[in-house]
Amino acid sequence: MLTYIYIIAITAEAMSGALAAGRRNMDMFGVALIAFITALGGGTVRDLLLGNFPVGWTQHPPYIYLTIGAGLFTMLVARFMHHLHKVFLVLDAMGLIAFTVIGCNVALQLEYSTPVVIMAGMITGIFGGILRDILCQRVPVVLRHELYASVSMLVAMLYLLMEKLGINHDINLLAAFSFGLALRLAAIRWSWSLPVFSYQPGRWE
Repeated sequence: MLTYIYIIAITAEAMSGALAAGRRNMDMFGVALIAFITALGGGTVRDLLLGNFPVGWTQHPPYIYLTIGAGLFTMLVARFMHHLHKVFLVLDAMGLIAFTVIGCNVALQLEYSTPVVIMAGMITGIFGGILRDILCQRVPVVLRHELYASVSMLVAMLYLLMEKLGINHDINLLAAFSFGLALRLAAIRWSWSLPVFSYQPGRWE
């Protein structure tokens, strides 16, 4: 199940990257590159930081074709994308949770400590979007809109807690997905976010 969700998630992330590139009027190469980085950048950064070689996507070439193809396909259907906005929000939330769980599992297999496992899950979940926004010259969306990175952190913590309690893996996955998806969609529905820090020295002069 996790593999199928992962494939759907990287496709959706690639398409979101392509749309971001389109907003910056990039050419086809730029669209393909941003799509690829958005979909697979989080896992790449995680593997580099953890010393997990070879990097995941280098062992699965179809992921390269899938993400680049999804990015280029988005150029053809861009005029219809606004009709699928809600679908993409759900797919994005599912992708966030899938990436987080996969990142946690990679770090667990490498026998890292709990804080590192949580960070590995978060990096896998959110770093593709951060790289996308940096390359598109905007403040990363995951750091300023509804709960997103914090959802990844809470999912990682819940997943690890249930793993340590010895709960059946399938039940653990179902609980992590249910909790993460409900929290992310609720945050979108009611615009839940963390307190914003606005530093403006002139306010205190």
